[in-house]
Amino acid sequence: MKHLFTVLLLLSLISVQAQKKSKDDTPKVYAIDSTKVITLDKTIKTLYDVISGEKGKKRNWGQFKFLFHKDAKLIPSGKGKEGYYRVRYMSPDDYVKSSGSWLVENGFFEKEINREVSIFGNIAHVFSTYEAFKSESDESPFMRGINSIQLLHDGRRWWIINIYWTQETEDNPIPEKYLLKS
Repeated sequence: MKHLFTVLLLLSLISVQAQKKSKDDTPKVYAIDSTKVITLDKTIKTLYDVISGEKGKKRNWGQFKFLFHKDAKLIPSGKGKEGYYRVRYMSPDDYVKSSGSWLVENGFFEKEINREVSIFGNIAHVFSTYEAFKSESDESPFMRGINSIQLLHDGRRWWIINIYWTQETEDNPIPEKYLLKS
């Protein structure tokens, strides 16, 4: 019995040491702020804020994922090499895996310049025109486009259901009505 007690004591000490080590070795985890999804405006602002940052700045991917419903999709569209428009479907995790490193390595700021909102009951559609910069100090965007964002209010908060977007091109300029209003 004495031997069993000694073994259990050693195992618990090893477990405590392992927990201490893992806490010390764990990278900083960002807090998730649930107040950022209470209103439609805060949800859209948080979407833009969380992916934006200077070169080398880590993003709060936990907060990013918290914006989206569990079955949400991010859907970029654009013209392929063969000249036809196509789409790609990604989960929030897929987006982080495919674009997360690039955003940090290059710097990226997406700024909303116009918003058109339609709401019916608990659903909303936001047509959000954006400009993208590599640094906050850049004077001219390297890209512009429109995000079509569908959202659901479940009675407690807003969830992003889908973001479907396309970039502006020479062949497909953004119509004046979706540009910055003075």
